[in-house]
Amino acid sequence: MGFWRTISTLAERRACAECPTGLPGEDPVFAAAVTALGAKLARADGRADGTEYEAFNEVFAPEPESRRSVRRLYDLARETTLGFESYARKLARRYARCPRLLEDVLDGLFHIAKADGAVTGREMSYLERVSDLFGLSPLTFRRLRAVHLGVGPDDPYAVLDVAPDASDETVRKAWRKALSDNHPDRVAQRGLPLEFMEVAEAKSAAINAAYDAIVRERRQIAGALQPA
Repeated sequence: MGFWRTISTLAERRACAECPTGLPGEDPVFAAAVTALGAKLARADGRADGTEYEAFNEVFAPEPESRRSVRRLYDLARETTLGFESYARKLARRYARCPRLLEDVLDGLFHIAKADGAVTGREMSYLERVSDLFGLSPLTFRRLRAVHLGVGPDDPYAVLDVAPDASDETVRKAWRKALSDNHPDRVAQRGLPLEFMEVAEAKSAAINAAYDAIVRERRQIAGALQPA
C-alpha cells in the first residue's frame, strides 16, 4: 500500500475534525511539501541518486495519475537542500493538530535516509531539524531513530527496555521491575552460584544508572522547552 493510500486510511480512521478538510494525499500543499522534503533529504549527504528516489517511491508513492508531476517536482527540489525548512514549517502549520500524521512523514523520511545503507551526520541533522520544525518532542525523534537505526547496548532506554518516549510512570515501573528481577536476593532464591550474585549487583547498578540518566535527560529537555 502506497503512502498516500496509507495516510488516507489512517486519516479516515482518526476522523480528525481539526485537520484540513479532505485527505492528506489529496491535499496539494501536503503532496508538494512531502515531495520536496524527501528530495532535499536525498541531497543532504552531498549526492542524490536513484536509490533515494526508489525509497521515496516505496513510502510516498503517489497515485499513477500524479507520478509525472511528483517526479518533476522531486527532480527540481533535490538540486539543493535550501528551502527545506520552509516546507517543513508549512506542513507543520497545516497539520499542527495532527502530530501523528507529521510523525508518519518523519518516519518515511528516515526510510529514505537509510536507503543507501548509511545515514550520514548531515542527513541526521536534517531529520532532527525537520522533527523540531514539526513540533515533535526530542523523545519522539529518539524513538524513531531507534526504530530505524537501532539503539546502542548502553542506551539507558535499552537497559530498561522501554521506548524513549514512554511516559514517566512507565519508565519508573520498568526501573522498579528490573531492579526487582535482578536483586541479589532474588538471584539467591533461584539457587544460582555466588558468581551470579556479583553479576546481579553490577546489573542493578547499571539499572539505577540508566534510570538516573533518563530522569536527568528528561529534566534537561523539560527545562529547554520552557519559554524564556
